[in-house]
Amino acid sequence: MLATNLPVNTRMQDESELELNSGNWSWWPSWRPTSMSLLKSAEAKILACIQNEVWSRFVTLPNQNRIWTLMVTNRTARRPSDQASQTPLVMVHGFGGGVGLWIRNLDSVSRSRPVYAFDLLGFGRSSRPSFPTDASLAEEQFVSSIEQWRQTVGLERMILLGHSLGGYLATSYSIQYPERVSHLILVDPWGFPERPKPQPEGSSQGSEVKRPGPPRWVKAVASVVTLFNPLAIIRAAGPWGPGLVNRFRPDFKSKFEDLFDDNTMTEYLYHCNAQTPSGEVGFRAMSESLGWAKRPMVQRVNLLPPSLPVSMLYGACSWVDSSTGKHVAQIRGQSPTRVVLIDDASHHVYADQPEEFNRVVENICNTVD
Repeated sequence: MLATNLPVNTRMQDESELELNSGNWSWWPSWRPTSMSLLKSAEAKILACIQNEVWSRFVTLPNQNRIWTLMVTNRTARRPSDQASQTPLVMVHGFGGGVGLWIRNLDSVSRSRPVYAFDLLGFGRSSRPSFPTDASLAEEQFVSSIEQWRQTVGLERMILLGHSLGGYLATSYSIQYPERVSHLILVDPWGFPERPKPQPEGSSQGSEVKRPGPPRWVKAVASVVTLFNPLAIIRAAGPWGPGLVNRFRPDFKSKFEDLFDDNTMTEYLYHCNAQTPSGEVGFRAMSESLGWAKRPMVQRVNLLPPSLPVSMLYGACSWVDSSTGKHVAQIRGQSPTRVVLIDDASHHVYADQPEEFNRVVENICNTVD
């Protein structure tokens, strides 16, 4: 199998080993109809759709935290050694997500190069350690875990792609470890713009086009983020939690309805987020009211190496303002920065318009090698 191609110093644990401890944080553990085993089963149903070769393992970091990892390679490649020589693509999911959300993309983008996807520390099937409440320290814990993951897997350089929160963390990682990133791809990244100052009453925004506001699930999360962990409502709902996810995220069922005619994707989302709160604690530390970042990334993009190519992909119908991408391009001046809008796509660009998303990502990757 593919694991034999990995460096000998890579420390792995097979998925059949002892499951991660979901934590006994609740007074009534049976109140929530979830477990890591149920998450594993939901994910397995999703990953069964992948046609290419899939390697899946827990990658154990030096501090014993474990990162759930997939590596996908082209099953039909004429010369596997050619693909192995290509710079790998590493995909980092957004808040509340996991590797299963890339199901529409993994086969396509792995046609010419190895593709890695992993559950961020504190999310999905990865370890769920404690996170500090300081924004910079929480960010550093995420970024440090990504670097330790890279070292353990044995990647020298990578094309790094991050969606939403993953885009924020991928940028922070690229600032700290620029020599490891060949191209940075940001997909509807969270946490870039500065929070706008309140407008005086009666003031006008002129002819500025008003973008669609955040969907109701974003507003629901924002309403509790300052008081509780962002996804506490899902856990507090107990047996009604899965129905709550279906109610607030019906779009996820429709985005994947040609693959699954049931609630597979919303069940996966539920089990990803009904576990012990960990990564969301880190996210809460980094965000302030209504989801603005305490440390806006636009203030730091100038620290990216001038030679590092950056591509920013936005859904044309997303609630994330694509004008931030243009601002980033202005800040970077002559540095290679590209902003791409994908028509008829919202925040989850990769699922709304997968064929166009995959085509754009493949073309970007082909500019590297």
